[in-house]
Amino acid sequence: MSRKRQPTAKAVPPEDDLTGFACPNEDCCDFNRFAAGNLSVCERMGKDHRIRRLYCKSCGHRFSEREGSLMAKTKLPEETVVRIIKCLVHGCSIEAAADICEVTPRTVESFLDKAGRRAEDFHRLQLEKITKPLEIVELDELHGRSAPRKRGTSPKMLALLAPGPASDAAQAVRGFMRHWWGRRGS
Repeated sequence: MSRKRQPTAKAVPPEDDLTGFACPNEDCCDFNRFAAGNLSVCERMGKDHRIRRLYCKSCGHRFSEREGSLMAKTKLPEETVVRIIKCLVHGCSIEAAADICEVTPRTVESFLDKAGRRAEDFHRLQLEKITKPLEIVELDELHGRSAPRKRGTSPKMLALLAPGPASDAAQAVRGFMRHWWGRRGS
């Protein structure tokens, strides 16, 4: 006796779980309101129909669930995109990342550009969350000790090398810090 195998169900996200999405239309009254109840799935796209296209009942805007992410407007599998980003994070060159992930260098440059803009936006948002002026914020790098003091540097020499705390805040905004031994009072 042979039994017929039943077809297996495709692994698709559940339709009713739209809590992680919000309308991206800036003119919509529900713009960036998550779990507002205004979204529904109107169709499925892509290979195996795994990508949902969402519809906002408030403004009538249709958008992909990938809109605003690194996966937007790409046909690459998610695993390949993750591998490209990991290669770049670990310091691989564009050509090396393209060779490892078996894509073109132009594709890697595109993801590098997208990821860089997203990281810059995230960094800017984190700076906006700081409520204290940067002159008051204490940074661990200013107080940490990672190497012994160089021979021949006296406290007087260190005082000449170290400007005040206002310049430390300016350097933090620019993105680099002096060595710990150049800090006055260390």
